[in-house]
Amino acid sequence: MPPGHGLDAYREVWLADFEFSAPPGERPTPVCLVAREFRSGRTIRLWQDDLRGRRLPPYPIGPDALFVAYFASAELGCHLALGWPLPARVLDLYAEFRNVANGLCPPNGFGLLGALMRYGLDAMDATEKGAMRELAIRGGPWTAEEREALLAYCESDVLALSKLLPRMLPELDLPRAVACRGRYMGAVATMEWAGVPIDTETLSRLREGWDSVQERLIRSVDSRFGVFDGRTFKAERWAGWLARSGVSWPRLESGELALDDDTFREMARSHPDVALMRELRISLSQLRLRELAVGSDGRNRTLLSPYRAKTGRNAPSNSRFIFGPSTWLRGLIKPGPGRAVAYLDWSQQEFGIAASLSGDEAMADAYRSGDPYLAFGKQAGRIPKVGTKQTHGADRELFKACVLGVQYGMGPEALARRIGKPTAYGRELLRLHRETYPAYWRWSGGAETHAMLLGRLHTVFGWTLHVGPDANPRSLRNYPCQANGAEMLRLACCLATDRSLPIIAPVHDAILAEGPAGSIEEIAAETQEAMAEASAVVLDGFRLRSDVKIVRSPERYMDDRGREFWGRVMALLPESREADRRPPVRACQAWLPLVRDPSGIAGGGRVGLQADPCGIATPA
Repeated sequence: MPPGHGLDAYREVWLADFEFSAPPGERPTPVCLVAREFRSGRTIRLWQDDLRGRRLPPYPIGPDALFVAYFASAELGCHLALGWPLPARVLDLYAEFRNVANGLCPPNGFGLLGALMRYGLDAMDATEKGAMRELAIRGGPWTAEEREALLAYCESDVLALSKLLPRMLPELDLPRAVACRGRYMGAVATMEWAGVPIDTETLSRLREGWDSVQERLIRSVDSRFGVFDGRTFKAERWAGWLARSGVSWPRLESGELALDDDTFREMARSHPDVALMRELRISLSQLRLRELAVGSDGRNRTLLSPYRAKTGRNAPSNSRFIFGPSTWLRGLIKPGPGRAVAYLDWSQQEFGIAASLSGDEAMADAYRSGDPYLAFGKQAGRIPKVGTKQTHGADRELFKACVLGVQYGMGPEALARRIGKPTAYGRELLRLHRETYPAYWRWSGGAETHAMLLGRLHTVFGWTLHVGPDANPRSLRNYPCQANGAEMLRLACCLATDRSLPIIAPVHDAILAEGPAGSIEEIAAETQEAMAEASAVVLDGFRLRSDVKIVRSPERYMDDRGREFWGRVMALLPESREADRRPPVRACQAWLPLVRDPSGIAGGGRVGLQADPCGIATPA
């Protein structure tokens, strides 16, 4: 391989793969490991018994060595299970293949098989691969033949990586691949290892009594609406309720009411009753309580599935992750005795990102005011300069709906439906937004033009969306805010993990942390500082605020959107026939810091960026 490919910065390059068992909700139990040094071909094969006796990995993990894996959070989770430190430098070829092919929908998927086939390399038959995975997941004891088969299978994946790496290298931005994306996989492994504390007694009661509760729950909620016939939601009755309530509802081209969840979600933002009905519909149709992945220690763990969304956001299973199902179910999050959790989310993150990246000074001033919705109304001349949320709350809500509608690409008709006004109101609000924030609109339109002309969009750290001719213009306009928000969250998680802060879950534009009740304020403050620093790095010095909600034992976390529904369910839930007898949860102590990358990203530097014609940073 010619010099200058990027690997020459490392003394050794190790390709590694673990086989492990991890029942739903449980931490991984490593079965075997195969690792191969890329240049020399030196190979290490270790079975379970040999792994348990080691205090350190059998390969170097310092900053002069590169650790290469496919979906590296799995391998790093095995490090944590064995009590090993995490490698300082990680290259995850899964994340890089996602980046290379994001938006292109490779025909064989984004797994290792799909990557190998995309680069014209031989791959193990998917059926055989699945059989070997099942053998590892089954758990021991294994026969001598099974042990050798698992080691051979593990080694075959490592050999595949050794062929895939040189094929992918010419397409990789290696410094960012390591400093941003590979580094984040260490934070992911740490959060997956920790898990979220769950009230297992109440969960047991829910699982036990859910079938009997549902019909009574329908009666309880539907008494306000009158739209159910038994357990069937009747569209014509819903239309009647909408008419009686004066709610303008989106319709399909056929003229029928749009009853998909996206529509319910959007309408619920401005109609609390709709939010209640949405919770009921989701709970009846999508809630799978048995699938919520809770381990024997009472903690929710599942794959966070980083980079799975086109924007690069995490996409964990909605049925397995506690933040996936209905918002009311988040009431199951409950810290153990003497413990507390802190939910930290950026304030108006997308508005702040748009203000900074577009260079719209009026929008930036509105964000800095602390209430961008009120500030928008004042800047537009529709709310007096002395107006407050208390004196002009109704006007503020209209401008808030407009700001959020613009972020979601709403037209005047959709915005008018959202605020329950004639279309002319929606058209006027959008006009005011365009006139108040012209730099933002030029930048937003520039993103769409840039994407359609060049066929791609980039975040500030090089996460790429490849764009086809049938791309949705609304999605293209929103991509820079969504994708750079994902970059911000990833970097914040990395910074927090570097500082040994006990973060336990990422949630879209928020972070959940946990710690002793007596020190949770300090943990929250340090995590907020990491979030502010991450925003400053992504936005070239523009710092975003964050809010914090602290819940101490014996209280439970509660999302305000699901509070009423939770109360209804609990009122109908019978006492458990057999109370949960599991021992109390012990706090996870596995906060192993990651070594910072000298690229300057952790310290606030922006490396190798150049501006594109519409102001969206692209890799140099």
